[in-house]
Amino acid sequence: MRLHKVYQCASLFHLPKQPFLLSSSPHFLSLKPPLRHPFQFIKPCSTTSPAAVRTKPMRFRNIAAVGAAENDGGSNGATHSSAGTADREDSSLENGYCLPPPEIRDIVDAPPLPTLSFSPHRDKILFLKRRSLPPLADLARPEEKLAGVRIDGKCNSRSRMSYYTGIGVHQLMNDGTLGPEKEIHNLPTGAKINFITWSSDGTHLAFSVRTDEEDGSSSMLRVWVADIETGKARPLFQATDIFLNAVFENFVWVNNSTLLVCTIPLSRGDPPKKTLVPSGPKIQSNEQKEIIQSRTYQDLLKDEYDEDLFDYYATSQLVLVSLDGSAKLVGLPAIYTSLDPSPDEKYIIVRSMHRPYSFNIPCGRFPQKVDIWTADGNFLREICDLPLAEDIPITHNSVRRGKRSINWRADKPSTLVWVETQDGGDAKIEVSPRDIVYAEPAEPLENEQPVVLHKLDFRYGGISWCDDSLALVYESWYKTRRIRTWIISPQSESASPRILFDRSSEDVYSDPGSPMLRRTPTGTYVIAKIRKEGDEGTYLLLNGSGATPQGNVPFLDLFDINTGNKERIWESDKEKYYETVVALMSDQDEREMYLHQLKVLTSKESKTENTQYYLFSWPEKKACQVTNFPHPYPQLSSLKKEMIRYERSDGVQLTATLYLPPGYDPARDGPLPCLMWSYPGEFKSKDAAGQVRGSPNEFAGIGSTSPLLWLARRFAILSGPTIPIIGEGNEEANDRYVEQLVASAEAAVKEVIRRGVAHPNKIAVGGHSYGAFMTANLLAHAPNLFSCGIARSGAYNRTLTPFGFQSEDRTLWEAVNTYVEMSPFISANKIKKPILLIHGEEDNNPGTLTMQSDRFYNALKGHGALCRLVILPFESHGYAARESVMHVLWETDRWLQKHCVDNSSDPIAPEENATTGITDAENKAVGVAGGVEEHQIPDDEIDNVQITRRSSLCRYD
Repeated sequence: MRLHKVYQCASLFHLPKQPFLLSSSPHFLSLKPPLRHPFQFIKPCSTTSPAAVRTKPMRFRNIAAVGAAENDGGSNGATHSSAGTADREDSSLENGYCLPPPEIRDIVDAPPLPTLSFSPHRDKILFLKRRSLPPLADLARPEEKLAGVRIDGKCNSRSRMSYYTGIGVHQLMNDGTLGPEKEIHNLPTGAKINFITWSSDGTHLAFSVRTDEEDGSSSMLRVWVADIETGKARPLFQATDIFLNAVFENFVWVNNSTLLVCTIPLSRGDPPKKTLVPSGPKIQSNEQKEIIQSRTYQDLLKDEYDEDLFDYYATSQLVLVSLDGSAKLVGLPAIYTSLDPSPDEKYIIVRSMHRPYSFNIPCGRFPQKVDIWTADGNFLREICDLPLAEDIPITHNSVRRGKRSINWRADKPSTLVWVETQDGGDAKIEVSPRDIVYAEPAEPLENEQPVVLHKLDFRYGGISWCDDSLALVYESWYKTRRIRTWIISPQSESASPRILFDRSSEDVYSDPGSPMLRRTPTGTYVIAKIRKEGDEGTYLLLNGSGATPQGNVPFLDLFDINTGNKERIWESDKEKYYETVVALMSDQDEREMYLHQLKVLTSKESKTENTQYYLFSWPEKKACQVTNFPHPYPQLSSLKKEMIRYERSDGVQLTATLYLPPGYDPARDGPLPCLMWSYPGEFKSKDAAGQVRGSPNEFAGIGSTSPLLWLARRFAILSGPTIPIIGEGNEEANDRYVEQLVASAEAAVKEVIRRGVAHPNKIAVGGHSYGAFMTANLLAHAPNLFSCGIARSGAYNRTLTPFGFQSEDRTLWEAVNTYVEMSPFISANKIKKPILLIHGEEDNNPGTLTMQSDRFYNALKGHGALCRLVILPFESHGYAARESVMHVLWETDRWLQKHCVDNSSDPIAPEENATTGITDAENKAVGVAGGVEEHQIPDDEIDNVQITRRSSLCRYD
């Protein structure tokens, strides 16, 4: 909870090359990509799960790109460029990986820019150097798929981990400039660095190192430490046979000189071997007639051999080791999933999982044991031992029974806080209170009972601690989209809790912002209290996105916690720039913080100027520039960006971001081919659905598979047009999904045609995941709008997701017509426009099995549709390898050139084929398989869902 750990792993989506500060801890200086959905509950990034990041550096030495050579097509066949290939017969396009045109390839192959990480005391910045897109050979390494986890058995870590290639340290000077770089040295040649962790005093780094073996595989991970002052790195363990087990937890700083490390047990032998002849059939039974509904999870355990293999790779031996190399074994080998030292460094919360396992759910629902140990590794007491949780209802806001969200109170030395549900974890049960928050000391006295801190009628969403007189408790309820913030006085029984904010999570205009946090001497983060000279009031700093009908205008408010009065002390520029407050920079010690001494880190960007960081100080209100990053793609530096507004036929206000290529003149160049890329979102009100989200002044970030790449091919790009699916009152949004989907798309298409920037016969539509589902439905039900479609990693048959999907929590049997009418698979006979399907062969995202694209393609082909299916070997839900990414871009460009740019056919009249529902008798047949969903919060972390805050945002595509 209090350690500053930096992860780098293969992200599902290659994100834009923008400068972001990185940390897995929500209270560290961090900034993560903003969510693109209109509404979403987000959990804070966990220190036990790698974080996907996007970053870029200041002007820096060139970083060699891995596999960036033009003719590097991998080992799976010949590499072709799309130049001059658009007219080839499909039969000649089936072999080998291909490269997109140079104008696209050059952007994707640009050297990656380092990740930035501030030290705990804000006086130093790490520049974490990254590789370019990995080669396919990295993804092709063997991996074990066990209990929802993919494991690299050779490294004994999660598979497909990316890594850093080097670490540079810069001093942050008083004037905001950066000192010269000090390289962390003495690392082995070709070191692959992960899990970079600051000690609480900022004097040392700990991280893992692996290198390439002669056979091309990676070695096992070793823990290294580096002295920040000298820059010298060395192995932590003196023994050469101690390796890190990084399947779940890896290591934590117990104090500034000691780490607790999950190691591979020295007594472990070879992996278990699977018997050729089974001892009997595989049997699952529900003779007790229990009602157990679950999504269709992937990579689950299949038999006893898988159980043994899971134990083999996941089991760790904890070792307590000092910086001087002295070490001792603590505890017995077990599957340790989390280690959380107390703020006073006297205790550790130790989480582990154990048998019995399940073949129906991932490991997050396996039995979990939570204990308290002393800091020297001795067992103190058990907090809870939670049983197998196969029966968590699929309804939103349903949770596991028993104690959950067990954490240390950040403002106390060693006080435990947890939550217990009063509804059995079932959100459908009406009960008050629904959740109760408890607290107790790490070592309670005999017969001492836990203290009830607060009772909630919604689902608990977390606590921001300040001191004995102040804490903020968050609760939310998805069905009504209500979120509440309570003020409590943790140590005062006489002070009654009161509601500070009570609003709709969909109403971004009413968002008051989130309290800024300050660092304590123990390394935890608490709410920052601000004083004003000559004023005895208690003030907080509320950092908000500032959503308005003209776009976001971020702000910083001085908020009187007692009166509710606000004073705006900082606001982003509205005309040209988009600025945000990233973190406090004046909280290095315990002294009270005064407004006239305030210092914050801000970011600043514009439509054409990439993000830079500044130190902003009071009372001068002066900004000092810290970074000077080069433009990541100068060839598109003069692109044109506009946030546009238009109206749907039912009166709902819609927005989109329109991008036009550099130098485009509508009078001279006329209408362009256009690519519309989007992702639907669910709402409970029309007013909220029509609110503007985002800023017209934000820099255009371009990832390696972004639709914005086609600006380099002279396309107009309509990015993120809002497609709200609204269910007001007791109405379920998806009951009118097709009708609202088509109406939103029609409005977007009409707007770009009205503006004269898009040719009516040359508009393509595309999307990823639920956006692919959208694409297929639009080609089925609105064929008059688009010339072709591109659908990546989608699910197309909702009868294969019978226990809910996306935001739908009714089962197939409760909403048969909705499931059928929403399924483009059922409407495959209506799709007449060309559709390109792309899917990773190893997609492990719940709801988007590769089978979905296989079967959809067969249905399309069976009705003579113009379609193409591309299955990417070794790729998951997003695409990581350079060969795969380049080929996806080549396929997409070829499809757009052939069926959009060169399209000369007249649009199909709406009355010929457009539908708002399925009426054919044969389409009423419903097939049933396992239940899945596109995106899901892990079951073991669902109770940690909080209202979105700027410091803990994660992106889903």
